[in-house]
Amino acid sequence: MPATASARKLNYDVADLKLADAGRDRILWADTQMPVLNLIRERFRREQPFKGLRVSCCLHITTETANLLRTIQAGGAEVLACASNPLSTQDDTAAALVKHFGISTHCRRGENRATYYRHLEAALDFHPQITMDDGADLVSLIHTKRPAQLKEIRCSMEETTTGVIRLKAMAADGALKLPVVAVNDADCKHLFDNRYGTGQSTVDGILRATNILLAGRKVVVAGYGWCGRGFAARARGMGALVIVCEIDPVRAIEASLDGFEVMPMARAAREGDVFCTLTGNTSVLAAEHFKVMKDGAILCNSGHFNVEIDIPSLEKQAKQGGRLERNVRPGVDAYRMKDGRSLYLLGEGRLVNLTMAEGHPAAVMDMSFAVQALCTSWAAKQRNLACSVHAVPKEIDAEVARLKLTAMGISIDRLTARQSHYLNSWQEGT
Repeated sequence: MPATASARKLNYDVADLKLADAGRDRILWADTQMPVLNLIRERFRREQPFKGLRVSCCLHITTETANLLRTIQAGGAEVLACASNPLSTQDDTAAALVKHFGISTHCRRGENRATYYRHLEAALDFHPQITMDDGADLVSLIHTKRPAQLKEIRCSMEETTTGVIRLKAMAADGALKLPVVAVNDADCKHLFDNRYGTGQSTVDGILRATNILLAGRKVVVAGYGWCGRGFAARARGMGALVIVCEIDPVRAIEASLDGFEVMPMARAAREGDVFCTLTGNTSVLAAEHFKVMKDGAILCNSGHFNVEIDIPSLEKQAKQGGRLERNVRPGVDAYRMKDGRSLYLLGEGRLVNLTMAEGHPAAVMDMSFAVQALCTSWAAKQRNLACSVHAVPKEIDAEVARLKLTAMGISIDRLTARQSHYLNSWQEGT
């Protein structure tokens, strides 16, 4: 346990500091499942790559994230954390970050929009030289409200697909005024975190919220990116009959060849029992779909923002002769339609794996946050990075993979000198 500053000296807004001991215990439990991040933390303690730097982090405030923040702090940084989603915050984790680990923290589970943006402002009041984002909200706020601070920032890290999409759109428009590393696009992130982490934790969130039997139910998966692939595979593993909806023809073929039924949402809406959006886009489930869904259909989202399900349209339909009942189970809202049907929304349409469960298992976040930590160290050493979205250096991906294999007790082959020569030579034919 590191020596920490007194909570009285820290800048924070958390729900209840009395939760700190429970949060500390859960953080340290997660840490036992994160051996790669542990190794990097020890390296950072020796090397101090962030000495004298301030780092503001807008991330899901979970036990796994806490161990990333501890790692950045161990490298010499002053760290401030705020939440990237109002319903993903673990209040005991937030309290522990303040009381036991000396990290300024601004987040409360269920905070409203005004509080959410006040916390983002606090992260920028910290005047960071490096930022971390999960959805690009900090970067967006800097550009729209705090452009004078752009010159202070060396680089930003982006953790999720939706954020990378937003940032690439900014870069294409010439609007991006600081360099960003697309941590999400690292192989050790999206191949494992998105597929295995989102896949397992989404199933976990649905089951905790509803306690339904998935076996035999028709589960509609909107989007067959890495997150959709992972959830579809695990839903099938639970015995569900999985339907995939896609707009990308290549992904649609892949889903079909993977053994899933593929169809447009207009048709799937009539057939599905459980719907999960994993696209990063808006209005994937919309008014025309709600009108034809079965009585008892369950709706949830495991993309980034709560716009994938058109909740205003859902509320409007329920109010037209029906009614809305909040929390028929914790985190489950019932939309009673005029015709007698009921549709059930989980976690207010926000990330179901974080609002209704605990997010990804620590073992998979070990890789994602190891990439995040090493990318942040790499960026701290750079000067004059172009104002664009940068790929994760391949050597970082490879290093994290090697460390993870070692931690798992797995050995792999190496190329012989003859094999290496053959692969790198054009003179030799078949």
